[in-house]
Amino acid sequence: MRNIISPMPTGNGAYVVHRMLEKGIPGYTVMPYRPLRELFPPSLLTVGRFTRAHLIHTTPDHAIFHVRKDVPVVVTFHNYVIDRFMKDYSSPLRYFHYRTDLKLFTGLAVKCACAVTAVSRFTAGLVKRDLSPRSGVRVIYNGVDHNRFVPAKRKPSGLSGEIRVLFCGNLTSRKGAQWLAPIAERLEPGIKIFFASGLRPSGLRLDHPRLIPLGPVSHDKMHLVYQDFDMLLFPSVREGFGLVAAEAMACGLPVVATNCSSIPELVDDGRGGFLCPLGNVDDFAEKITHLAHNPSMRREMGQYNRHRVERMFTAERMVGEYRALFSGLLS
Repeated sequence: MRNIISPMPTGNGAYVVHRMLEKGIPGYTVMPYRPLRELFPPSLLTVGRFTRAHLIHTTPDHAIFHVRKDVPVVVTFHNYVIDRFMKDYSSPLRYFHYRTDLKLFTGLAVKCACAVTAVSRFTAGLVKRDLSPRSGVRVIYNGVDHNRFVPAKRKPSGLSGEIRVLFCGNLTSRKGAQWLAPIAERLEPGIKIFFASGLRPSGLRLDHPRLIPLGPVSHDKMHLVYQDFDMLLFPSVREGFGLVAAEAMACGLPVVATNCSSIPELVDDGRGGFLCPLGNVDDFAEKITHLAHNPSMRREMGQYNRHRVERMFTAERMVGEYRALFSGLLS
């Protein structure tokens, strides 16, 4: 494999995925930069600029600033936020950013790209609908290191002990953090929601006796966190893929999630967890309580999720698909 560079902002799931590609594809190098540099996009022109590259692989957000003459560019959509849907789940300033400069940069990136990929069928559909890439959109699901993210060997807690529910993500409206306190309010005293504040710790302040902060957790320790919980709560509004859900599934957790965006491509409703209507806190609380009272169901759903990840969402499968794509473009 020849030299492939991947300019990427740190502190998000896409960065984690591209690091996995770096480990699995010879010649692939991630060029990390601080997200604050995106406040002045021309500063990105220097990222990896003096490293020899035969192919550039990055996200579409600022790919236009990494383009070089006669070097093919592959852009991967890890999410999609430039449509009108995001208005109700963004601050006015952020929504303005989505609909103006980010939309412009994304459109230019698609026009420059020799190949466009997306991490779910849902995301690919949005890209096709709004941007119509001339090369089409290839779906390559993200993968999980299923040798590291493994189920814990422990007894189910049951209602004689505390039921531990995990929320992991930035405390933003897009991740559904605004519904954590109302959900917690509807749960029995023995059911607690613990929240890890994601790779970019900022956002809403949460104050409820059954909401317990874990603080920022580095990704290299996340497998240990999942193993200490009974289920994952994933009330997200929009996901390009849902890496947190996939990692929790690999660790044998059932998932209670929103029935929207890419999430149904991951979570099999009724078999690997439950899918709830967007923002329906009563339904989320009901499904969490149902799982809390049924340790055998938690165990069976967790086993189902583990097998599902092994079949569909391994890092090896993801790396192999990208390697084949890159090899075809470079041959």
